[in-house]
Amino acid sequence: MANRLAGAISPYLLQHAGNPVDWWPWGPDAFAEARRRGVPILLSVGYASCHWCHVMAHESFEDEQTARFINEHFVAVKVDREERPDVDALYMNATQALSGQGGWPMTVFATPEGEPFQAGTYYPPEPRHGLPSLRQLLEAVARAWAEQREGIIQSAHEVVDHVENATALTAAMIPATLGTEDVETAWERLLPEYDPVHGGFGKAPKFPTAMVHEALLRMAESPVLPRHVREQAADMALDSLEAMARGGICDQIGGGFHRYSVDAQWVVPHFEKMLYDNALLLPAYAHAATLAEGPRKALFTRVADDLVDWLVREMTTPEGAFAAGLDADSQDPLGQSSEGEYYIWNPAQIQQVMGDDDYRDTLRMFQVTDPGTFEGYASTLQLPLDPEEFGPGGLRLYHRARAVLREVREHRAEPGRDDKVVASWNGWMIAGLVRASRWLDRPAWLMAARRAAEVVRDVHVVDGRLRRVSRDGVVSDAPGVLDDHGAVAEAFGLLAEVTGDTAWADHAKALVATAEDHFSAGDGGWWDTADDAGGLWMRPRALDDNATPSGVAAMVAALRQLTRVTGEESYDARADRAVRTQAQLMRSAPRFAGMALADTVGRLV
Repeated sequence: MANRLAGAISPYLLQHAGNPVDWWPWGPDAFAEARRRGVPILLSVGYASCHWCHVMAHESFEDEQTARFINEHFVAVKVDREERPDVDALYMNATQALSGQGGWPMTVFATPEGEPFQAGTYYPPEPRHGLPSLRQLLEAVARAWAEQREGIIQSAHEVVDHVENATALTAAMIPATLGTEDVETAWERLLPEYDPVHGGFGKAPKFPTAMVHEALLRMAESPVLPRHVREQAADMALDSLEAMARGGICDQIGGGFHRYSVDAQWVVPHFEKMLYDNALLLPAYAHAATLAEGPRKALFTRVADDLVDWLVREMTTPEGAFAAGLDADSQDPLGQSSEGEYYIWNPAQIQQVMGDDDYRDTLRMFQVTDPGTFEGYASTLQLPLDPEEFGPGGLRLYHRARAVLREVREHRAEPGRDDKVVASWNGWMIAGLVRASRWLDRPAWLMAARRAAEVVRDVHVVDGRLRRVSRDGVVSDAPGVLDDHGAVAEAFGLLAEVTGDTAWADHAKALVATAEDHFSAGDGGWWDTADDAGGLWMRPRALDDNATPSGVAAMVAALRQLTRVTGEESYDARADRAVRTQAQLMRSAPRFAGMALADTVGRLV
């Protein structure tokens, strides 16, 4: 029997529609029910492509006994973090404050007013690795709620106060101007975090950080910065992009990039493939190809071509927009769900399909070894050398191996596809396609971008307001957040510039005007949710880039683009005010303000 999630648009919520847990979707009805019954909220947040979300669902939420306990003592609310990033951001801040860490699935206990008092991430069905079982936690919280309710409510108030204070922005944090000195300060902070051996920033796990690479590419082109900074920035960007292009994080035979690398060498990825990563990496590689020379230029161009081929082949919805992502997991030959199964190979498999003449060179070309680089003596595919370096027949072997291995792979059980359409992710993908089509002279990419933009315009704008998510042409009631308005407005503005169709500029201006009317924070920046969105104990406001640009960074990019299209300098002035709200973050933690740094570099004179 289906629960209340059966009518959802979100694939993640639909994955839980058959659970014995009596899930409620996020909304006022769930909180009213908790108040009526006098029980706390169990809030579970995840997303469709999340490996550990699937694990916890199978272990606990499909278990009848666990579900009965949850239904008796809690009102259980399930949230797709990609559909409601505002809910996710607010409770993630609380989870990090309460537990010192965050991640998904996110498990939060809250009062009937929505104020959190206990939080964590994944909990196993039995105690393991220092974690209590989910059942132990549920019982402890239910007992504490029954016996110490007033104390719990007071502690929840304190959590709320802590989160509000931690995210406050004061006038002292906002400078009057940004300039060369700020860029140099950010540069000095960025340098020690760079990995000069393997490229990228930080240690394992290592993320693509496309926004930082864009900042570095702009630094390399800046006529204002010192020569040594320009040259070093170019090396850092190009070396990092090459390392990712040759590593296992890049799908060497199918195109596109996985979520991140679990190691510092880019060898073994977390195998999700998300639209937003690829939307941001496409223009990074196309931009880099304009600066690179020789084999590296060819590599970056090929990576961009492969990424778009994958996008068109596997991620385009019937309506013409782009799906959200692919799961990390797929079924192995025994029918068991296994992470990375679709993408990994062992030497015997290569020999079977490539034949005795070519398999040894194929193993060397793609770094498939007997010990393996992944679990079970299997390897991810890498490309440490250009095919031409394998002799006269290297390029022929490369193309044959890619074609053969991809054909074989297509007969494996495919990863699940999250086919919802997210407004901001499509905005970034559309913008990436437009930019890359100009840099690499690929006019067909512009056509794909326009088709996707038409879907967002026609489906996601309802009564003049932007909605965040649709699926199969049906739009969700989840309201658009700030990054949706910024990313889509930038995409529309780019289409206006490239096509000469001024209607796209009008659509972009309308989205920016909505952001000003409903999201403005009064200090030059914006809240991440609209003033009439409701339902949260606090309006979230994030200044930092994470896997995607922050909402303020997305809006700044949209305003810059509107200035280019319309010639109206008021948009530039508004962007200048907004980016200054990120100044302190850019100076102190530039890895998390890549777009602000890129914008500031672009404004240097």
